[in-house]
Amino acid sequence: MVKNVNTNEFDEVRNADIAVVDFYADWCGPCKMVGPVVEEISNEVTDVNFYKVNVDNNHDLATEFGIMSIPAIFVFKKGVKVAEQIGFAPKDALLAMINAAK
Repeated sequence: MVKNVNTNEFDEVRNADIAVVDFYADWCGPCKMVGPVVEEISNEVTDVNFYKVNVDNNHDLATEFGIMSIPAIFVFKKGVKVAEQIGFAPKDALLAMINAAK
């Protein structure tokens, strides 16, 4: 399951052992394509925490992480960004990125 978080809840991401964060916007076509893929992966990979951040509602997080293009999928390990995918990517590419971060 992918949990929608905002700036006030982002400490949950920072404190997770491994967290995958999908930075998106409701109007973004590629975001609408990758969202269900991330959701599907979250149901299969149970030892990782999955989150979504709407960049339109959380400008400070988008600025903090230098989000210039969406979708942006970041993998954090104990609060440190260890991998990223900018733009749409197929399921196997996202799985490989997540598994490499474990």
